[in-house]
Amino acid sequence: MASAQEVNIRDGQSLYNTYCWQCHGRDATGDGPMAEMLAIVTPDLTRLSARQGGTFPTEAVARKIDGRAPLLAHGGEMPIFGPSLETDQNVALPLASGQPMMTGLPLANVVVYLESIQVE
Repeated sequence: MASAQEVNIRDGQSLYNTYCWQCHGRDATGDGPMAEMLAIVTPDLTRLSARQGGTFPTEAVARKIDGRAPLLAHGGEMPIFGPSLETDQNVALPLASGQPMMTGLPLANVVVYLESIQVE
């Protein structure tokens, strides 16, 4: 298991810039060049906390990205590049409840990056 110190916002940003920006936009506000082709409105990822009363929804975000909470706009799993986020290295992401959520390091990196770009 990887330590929490190995979770890296910059690595998460790099993964976002490789896999996510096409739909969610360079600045994560939902205006990527592929957004208009989706069956649903692409969410503004910078306001996830604001929409949840100021608490970043770590578990919900991780579950949507890793496919445990499928999205119809992606034909099921999101992302369609999910295997690129799989690893044998797992970390515990802390949830608002105080419980840890075990997830792969690349996914954890994306989640902490998204948490770092929240605005009010």
